[in-house]
Order: sequence, then C-alpha cells, then structure tokens
Amino acid sequence: MASEIRNYTLNFGPQHPAAHGVLRLVLELDGEVVERADPHIGLLHRATEKLAESKTYIQSLPYMDRLDYVSMMSNEHAYCMAIEKLLQLDVPVRAQYIRVMFDEITRILNHLMWIGAHGLDCGAMTIFLYAFREREDLMDVYEAVSGARMHAAYYRPGGVYRDLPDTMPQYQASKVRNAAAIRKLNENRQGSMLDFIEDFTNRFPTYVDEYETLLTDNRIWKQRTVGIGVLSPERAMALGLTGPMLRGSGVAWDLRKKQPYEVYDKLDFDIPVGVNGDCYDRYLVRMEEMRQSNRIIRQCVKWLRENPGPVITDNNKVAPPSRESMKTNMEDLIHHFKLFTEGMHVPEGEAYAAVEHPKGEFGIYMVSDGANKPYRLKIRAPGFAHLAALDEMARGHMLSDVVAIIGTQDIVFGEIDR
Repeated sequence: MASEIRNYTLNFGPQHPAAHGVLRLVLELDGEVVERADPHIGLLHRATEKLAESKTYIQSLPYMDRLDYVSMMSNEHAYCMAIEKLLQLDVPVRAQYIRVMFDEITRILNHLMWIGAHGLDCGAMTIFLYAFREREDLMDVYEAVSGARMHAAYYRPGGVYRDLPDTMPQYQASKVRNAAAIRKLNENRQGSMLDFIEDFTNRFPTYVDEYETLLTDNRIWKQRTVGIGVLSPERAMALGLTGPMLRGSGVAWDLRKKQPYEVYDKLDFDIPVGVNGDCYDRYLVRMEEMRQSNRIIRQCVKWLRENPGPVITDNNKVAPPSRESMKTNMEDLIHHFKLFTEGMHVPEGEAYAAVEHPKGEFGIYMVSDGANKPYRLKIRAPGFAHLAALDEMARGHMLSDVVAIIGTQDIVFGEIDR
C-alpha cells in the first residue's frame, strides 16, 4: 500500500536585511510549491504605542524614527501632524516646504534601500552597491540638518527643529586620500545645503537610468519578477494595501493627491501606477516614484531659496523660545524650562493624521485627556497589512519566489511589530 504523501512545513528566512531574525515565516510546501505562508508577527514587539503613554509628547518623537528605520522623517511627520490637529496649530509655510522636501528625500532613501535589498534577494549584487552610493549623499543631508545620519528627530510639533544650514560637512584629508582626491570629493559641498541638494537633483536622474540599465530589461530580473505575486486591484484594496503595493495593481491612490497635506497641492508631480499588479510592476512604480520625488525636491529647493522665514511656531507653550529672547526675558526662560521638564499640555480630544509614507499610508491615531502625555497612541503601519497579504501572494508559487515577494513588499519590522 502506497504511503500517504503529506505536505511539509519549513521555517523560512531571515531573507531580507530588514528581517534580521524577526520574521518567522512558516511555509507549508508541496515539494517546492507554496501551499500556505504563515508569518508569525510579534517576535520583535517594541511596545512603542504603550511606551508613548508614559512619555511626554516630545519624548515620544524619537521613537517614531525607530519604527520604520529606513523612512525616519516620514514617521515623525505623521506624529507631529496628529499633535498639530489636536492643538489646532498652524505651521509656518517655510517649515511645510522643508518637511515636504525631507519627506521626498526620505522616499528616495527608502526606495534606494529597497531596490538594493530586493536586487540582492534576487541575485543582483551590483545594484546594492550603486544604491548605497547615492544613499551616502542623502544621509549626509540628514546629518547636516539634524546631527544624526538615521534617527533625526528633526520634525517638531509646529514646524522643524531648526532652519537649513548654510554649509555642508567637508571630507577631511587622510592617509588614503591625497589633497586632489579630497578637493574632488568636496566640489559640490562648497555652498549651502540647498546648493548640495540641488546638485544632487541634477545628478540623480542619470543614476536612476543606471539602475534601470542594470535591471529593467534584464531577462533574469524579469524572470524573477514578472507574473510573481500578482494582486488584482480589487484584492489589493480588500487586503488594505497602500502605497506602491496598491499603485502597482493599478489603483491611483496617493494621499499627496487625494488628501493633500502641507504644501503638496502647490507642487507639480505625477503618480505612477502599474497594470499587472506583479512584482515587476511594483518595481517600475517605485523607480518612477524616485524620479517624481526628485522633481518635488527641485521645486522645494527653488521656493526655499526665495522665501526666508520662521521654521517653527511662535507659540511658546509648544515650541521653545529663541536663545536670544531667553537671555533678556524671564518669562521666555520659564516657558523653556517648563516645556522641557513638564512638556506641552494637549487639549482633550482625538485625532488621526496620515502621510504618504514611502511604503504606504502611515497613520497616527492619538487620544488626549488634556495631560502632557498621550492617553492612547495607535500606529497604522503600512507594512502590517502588506505582511498579512503574503499568504495570498505566495500561494501556488515556488519556494524561490517567496524571496521576491518579501522583497517587493519592502517590509521593515520596526513598524510591523511596533
């Protein structure tokens, strides 16, 4: 009598650089064909939402950087917008343009990490090295404005921490680099930060062309991505997907256009959408998004050059007074100490604020009871819904296709196991 053939289960991964041991994916396999994919969520569990209940509003802001640690300032943005809604606080226009510019810098940073990691997952080594070359420039911009290359904590309720610096950090001479090499490296760092960013936007379209030369018509890349992880527009919406995962299925939904915030309604850009809803279409959507982000950054640089002004609210119950005024005004000094010890008191109520994060809709739902800490904080992370769709996307595919599907989702567990 023939023995009964059974499916077997397999612990899969970690496969992605952002899934370093925190994705337990249990696959049920029939040979090499995936019958079921069961992601176990909760191995990281950072308890960010609970921690926020015991921290003042400002103290919780750096936690936002550590959610999706590839899209730091976008996380801060939603958090600050939720507080501003509760406070009914107006943000200076210059601060809005700075926020939008850094949101788009962050989108490029995120997509560069994604294409590098996704390429690496599918066996393309070179793209990872190319992408990190450009990330260095943008990380320098993060560092110049906030002092930190990753966890910036630059946005504040009512604006941003400080205005853009007039200089960029310079490379210094070392044993391995002579004076001529240093001069070459510092060529585009002689002016202000805006000069450096403008120079980057002039160079970046050529870099995206290089990525596309490596991958777009590469037959191995297409074999790994075309027809893999297909989601129809109806299923993508039903599963709660957002961002490039939704737009790759042909749904033109983008909060920057549909529910504009800050100054997005004053800027000219397009929303790329896919046709087939497979990994390849999601790749094409993200590549075009980088070009559109570059376009937005150029417009912001132009406006910021021509329009100086305040970058944070003048409400001293929310933002600290200037150092100059504290030296002469005792009331401002008291406001400063009160703000940094006790924190701001936010009126009773609830608010939801969402941004078009590089990965999708990132939202913060905040409940205030009038105290100096949130009564409740709920984070709507885009990656959570995407990981939940992994089972449906992987069924019927080969084991090796699971890697491409994890890559196309662009998941980071800091926000999923929040």
